[in-house]
Amino acid sequence: MDDQQSSRRSRSGRPDPADRRQLVDHPVSLARIARLFAPHRATLAIVIALIVLSSAVGLAQPFLVRHVIDDALPQQDVRLLVLLVLGMLGVAVATAAIGVVQTWLSTAVGQRVMHRLRSDLFAHLQRQSLGFFTRTRGGDVQSRLVNDIGSMQGVVTSTATSIAANVTVVIGTAIAMVALSWRLALLSLVVLPPAVLLTRQVARMRHTITAQRQRRLADLHVQIEEGLSVSGVLLTKTLGVGSALSARFEDTSADLVDLEIRSRLAGRWRMATMNIIFAAIPAAIYLAAGFPATAGGMTIGTLVAFIALQGTLFRPLMGLLNVGVDITSCMALFSRIFEYADLPVDLPEPVDPVPLPRLGGQVTFEHVGFGYDPDRPVLTDIDLTVPAGSSLALVGTTGSGKSTMAGLVARLHDPTQGRVLVDGVDVRDVAATDLASRVGMVTQETYLMHTSIRQNLLHARPDATQQEIEDACRQAQVHDLIAGLPDGYDTIVGSRGHRFSGGEKQRLAIARTLLRDPAVLVLDEATSALDNETERAIQASLDALARGRTTITIAHRLSTVRNADRIAVLDHGRVVETGTHEELLLRGGHYATLVRGSLAEAA
Repeated sequence: MDDQQSSRRSRSGRPDPADRRQLVDHPVSLARIARLFAPHRATLAIVIALIVLSSAVGLAQPFLVRHVIDDALPQQDVRLLVLLVLGMLGVAVATAAIGVVQTWLSTAVGQRVMHRLRSDLFAHLQRQSLGFFTRTRGGDVQSRLVNDIGSMQGVVTSTATSIAANVTVVIGTAIAMVALSWRLALLSLVVLPPAVLLTRQVARMRHTITAQRQRRLADLHVQIEEGLSVSGVLLTKTLGVGSALSARFEDTSADLVDLEIRSRLAGRWRMATMNIIFAAIPAAIYLAAGFPATAGGMTIGTLVAFIALQGTLFRPLMGLLNVGVDITSCMALFSRIFEYADLPVDLPEPVDPVPLPRLGGQVTFEHVGFGYDPDRPVLTDIDLTVPAGSSLALVGTTGSGKSTMAGLVARLHDPTQGRVLVDGVDVRDVAATDLASRVGMVTQETYLMHTSIRQNLLHARPDATQQEIEDACRQAQVHDLIAGLPDGYDTIVGSRGHRFSGGEKQRLAIARTLLRDPAVLVLDEATSALDNETERAIQASLDALARGRTTITIAHRLSTVRNADRIAVLDHGRVVETGTHEELLLRGGHYATLVRGSLAEAA
């Protein structure tokens, strides 16, 4: 991302089309950006003052050189020569010291603003619903948090400071050049425009090639990520497409060879053009100084000083010509950040949260309806009560709404109609941390962080003791496995837990949830990845743990739910039957059909 930003801002003569589109789709005001830096107004004022001071001090150098050549050396005035040389050294030391202080202050401001933006955006995204993350690529979220906010540092340390420095240098240098020789200053004004235009033309050519190289390089990175990640390698080996991926990678790499050569040559052409310009302009000035009409009695010292000043004018002038590009790029960067910061929170925290009773665990669905799309409801008029300490099993065909219904209890979504209550309190009125401490959920998709087993378990309850961790793992039938590992509970689980089998990961997830000892336990296909023997062992533990705990279980294997106190059968988002296993079989309805299908599959 940094390379791309640099490419946009320094190699192109015009704003990047992607930046223009971003600002059209999500405009951002300068006032809003200014508010981010408002707490640092005093520091920024000092930075600007230091930039102006540094530029002004630096302009003294050519004048000191002129006096050395015109006065001190011809007159053999050693005292004056020493003073002038000390002055030149003092200018160098002063500008270097000012530059260090200026960089320190500007970087500190940028880092503090970046920290505040990054922390606020992370917290804001944490409050988004699951729907946001299912429709948004994970790489996009990471790019906004890391790359975009990281590149924002350049707004202070690069863009803003360089604009201020360039303006100061150009104005100061122009005044100094006129003061030394207005005739040569006019000549420079005539020569500089075509030189600048030629350089920009070469820069645009290189930008086009660089943009193509960046796109192919991005393709290469995607192929590496997809082909060499754990999941990618597994998919490649199971599909037997390794040779095809290798050929595709080789083609992309070959394209990069050509683009890299062209990019280097374009860069070399740019450097050659600039070198010619840097040589041609002083040559023209030397030539003009040799003619009486333009020399005007100019001394050698004045000529040398003028050349030195003129040499400092080209780069800041080029920088000022790209101010529009810089500003557009920076505005687009803030636009991308604010786009996420302005996302409405689908699951807002209650303004006045209601505390849940210490004891209990009753779950109630009051005429609950829900739909990701208003025209396509997933749940319709769900009206159920799960008494504290009892168990409810949700069964139905795939897509009937079981997981969605269970997710409403943990407030992964909010119902579009009706209410979900825990101990008589609407879950929307409960603080997220309070609800999470009361409702524990184990889903069919187990996620383990790339850290030790102990840290994965402590993520659920940071203050848990080692004994409590081991007790939870014993209840989940996974302690013996961990104890048998060389590093025990300090074993690193690997990326997304790939070091362990699906069943082992689910047992760790169950242990992680049990460590919190929730009053309400939601098991969404929690034993789906287990073999029959392990499933029976864990189910026995879960049955024991369910005593005194409200348990809502979802399972395709009907053998795991037959002992539930109550079974609710869902069909197309509606509860069509409720009762015990025996009662529902005697009715011969939907549940009986599901059982017959399950027995047929088992046979």
